[in-house]
Amino acid sequence: MPRGPKGEKRPADVIGNAVHVMRIATGEVDEAAPVDDGKDPAAKALGKKGGAARAASMTPERRAEIAKAAAAKRWGKT
Repeated sequence: MPRGPKGEKRPADVIGNAVHVMRIATGEVDEAAPVDDGKDPAAKALGKKGGAARAASMTPERRAEIAKAAAAKRWGKT
């Protein structure tokens, strides 16, 4: 199923998409409603901070090691 820019589900067929656009235009469906991903906003903010701090404290060699291991894991599947 296609997804919109905020991760919301969109109709896959042309007619269903046209009906969805019509409902947005007439106000039946609110397009600007935020999508609840089920995660705590405070935890998401801390996670972003932690990832940036970890990347800043790592040496370029260590980042390369981690990237190589991730690529090997990703592409090594059969």
